[in-house]
Amino acid sequence: MQDLTEGVARFQRDVFPAKAELFAHLATNHTPHTLFIGCSDARVVPELITGAEPGDLFVIRTAGNLVPAYRPEADGVAASIEYAVAALGVRDIIVCGHSACGAMTALAQDHDLGGAPAVAAWLRHADASRARTTAAGDVPALVRQNVYAQLTNLATHPSVARALARRKVTLHGWVFDIATGGVEELPTAGPALAA
Repeated sequence: MQDLTEGVARFQRDVFPAKAELFAHLATNHTPHTLFIGCSDARVVPELITGAEPGDLFVIRTAGNLVPAYRPEADGVAASIEYAVAALGVRDIIVCGHSACGAMTALAQDHDLGGAPAVAAWLRHADASRARTTAAGDVPALVRQNVYAQLTNLATHPSVARALARRKVTLHGWVFDIATGGVEELPTAGPALAA
C-alpha cells in the first residue's frame, strides 16, 4: 500500500500540474473516442499500451476480457457498454486479449476450478471460444478465438447493434503480447468474425 500512497503523491506533485489544463477540461467534459474492453490482468494497461491521455478511453476490464451476450437483466458490463455507445458516442470499440492470459490458460488446459465457482461460472462466457479452437491446449489460438467470440457477443447488445447498423461505430480485435509489447490487430471483417 505504501507504493500506491507514494504514487498518489508523485501524481499530485509531478503529473497533475503538468496536465492541469487537461484535467480542468475533463472536469466538465467526458467524450472518450474509444471503448476498450480488456482483461483485468494487471500486466495489461490500456492507457499505457495505446499511449492514450486521460479522457481518451472508456475502459471495461473483466477476467478474460469476456463480454456476456446481451440479456435483458442489468449487469455492470452491459450497462457500461450501453453508456459508452449510447450516451458517450464512442466511435471505436476494441476487444483486447493478451498472451499468458490466466483465464484462457485455465480453459485451454482444463484447470480444476472447483475451488473458484464464481470464476468457473464467469468463464462459461468463453464456451464459444473453446468450441472454435481446434487444437486442445493451444492457449494462443484460444486467446484469438476468444477475441472473435467476444466481438460477436458485443454485437448482440442493442446499443452496439444500432450503432453498427448506422455505421457509427467500428469493432476491432487486438491481441497484446506481454513479452514483446506487440499488438496484433485481428481481421474483423468477413468470415473470421462470423465463424
